[in-house]
Amino acid sequence: MLTRRPAWGGGIGAVMAALVLVVVLATGRSSSQEEAAPSPPTTTTTSTTTVTATVTPTPQSSTPGPPVSGSPAVVLDALAVKGRAPKTGYRRDAFGKRWNDDVDVESGHNGCDTRNDILRRDLVDVVTRPGTRDCVVASGTLHDVYTGVTVAFVRGQGTSEQVQIDHLVSLSDAWQTGAQQLSAQDRARLANDPRNLQAVAARGNQSKGDHDAASWLPPNKAYRCTFVSRQIAVKAAYRLWVTQAEKGAMARVLASCPAEKPSVPPRLG
Repeated sequence: MLTRRPAWGGGIGAVMAALVLVVVLATGRSSSQEEAAPSPPTTTTTSTTTVTATVTPTPQSSTPGPPVSGSPAVVLDALAVKGRAPKTGYRRDAFGKRWNDDVDVESGHNGCDTRNDILRRDLVDVVTRPGTRDCVVASGTLHDVYTGVTVAFVRGQGTSEQVQIDHLVSLSDAWQTGAQQLSAQDRARLANDPRNLQAVAARGNQSKGDHDAASWLPPNKAYRCTFVSRQIAVKAAYRLWVTQAEKGAMARVLASCPAEKPSVPPRLG
């Protein structure tokens, strides 16, 4: 808004009018240049959206998280803590074909199914079937880390099932703690990731079922530190959360563990 000022002399008034005109013209040119100048690049930050049970989940990025670093206790503290989501919609085939080799995980695309990969890793005195390029395990010995028992494995009807492959983070538990929000590709990776798989005696695997650490721990107490540490690593890698009870149970186990980081399974050859 213009403010009325006292009148000036004719000469001074003319000079002032000219100055005003110059300022107006300069301002106009500056504004035009600013409008014509290209805008600087804009960085867009995508916020994390919490999906409730009543909303159809949107698949997340198709790449699991980077290798987990830090002690298991540090990684556990970094995991999100939420309530368990409903099991609605869960089915085994939501995680892809069983023991699928066509996945981007360690040992994936090696021409051998995941079950046999894990049998070769976890059994000793392994004998493979001729003509299978050292893939199919015909026999071997399992020293079960869950129960401490020893099982002689012989492939065949009525005997193969004595050694089973357990998902440390069960697929049902994973579904209820974030996996339903993952892409189908990531769920297939989770189901075949050697970090989440262990050859165990049938009795121990059936006892565990789809329980989390709050409701089941290996009877073999010497393995509990490694068991819980591996579960934490898997949940961190696949962006899964823990329940409050689960976190408490894991923290209690870790509190009794040696200071050094518990061992993990050897890499597959």
